[in-house]
Amino acid sequence: MKKKTILACGAALLLSSCGFTGGTATNGANATDVLGGILGAITNTNTLGEILYEVIGASKLSEKDVIGTWKYYQPGCAFTSENALAAAGGKVVAAEAKEKLLPTYKKLGIKSSNTYFTFNQDGTFSAKVMGKTISGTYKFNSSNSSVQMQTLLLSTTGYLTRNPQGISLLFESKKLLTALQVVGAASGNSTLGTVSEISKNYDGIRLGFDLSK
Repeated sequence: MKKKTILACGAALLLSSCGFTGGTATNGANATDVLGGILGAITNTNTLGEILYEVIGASKLSEKDVIGTWKYYQPGCAFTSENALAAAGGKVVAAEAKEKLLPTYKKLGIKSSNTYFTFNQDGTFSAKVMGKTISGTYKFNSSNSSVQMQTLLLSTTGYLTRNPQGISLLFESKKLLTALQVVGAASGNSTLGTVSEISKNYDGIRLGFDLSK
């Protein structure tokens, strides 16, 4: 599914939730009025705050924000687009992607007690993913809120965004698959197919972990 199609679906879902059926809404408002209401809602402080959680780069992080130990509490997902309307549509899709990832993570045994990341001030990090310990170095890039993580077995870039409980550490879907396979020795695990399928169906998203302290 292409990005434009996703956004169209997202907009359609939002319109249908407002009672829009065809040329007019069920309450008599036309499409322009309904869409205008959606765009108007985006300017609301609370709504805007929620949207920023779903778009990488919309809310800048400093390296100081990243320092500390962060524990997994649910699957993470965010869009790469910073367009407000794309974010509104993307929020629906992101929630759906998280719902699909959750049973996969549970089958793999990912939980708060065995999956967490610690970023230190000296540029080193340590982590457990599925109970497997990894460590290495990282470089924080403030321009796009990313971390280049380097270990003996793996080099990958994670993208950071805020969430209501803390931060999200997200990856390109193929990189996430590779990391889970390397760290968890899960190569060939059919459960990981869900991650691959999500990447095919949803364009322009990053997947990973929602983390809290």
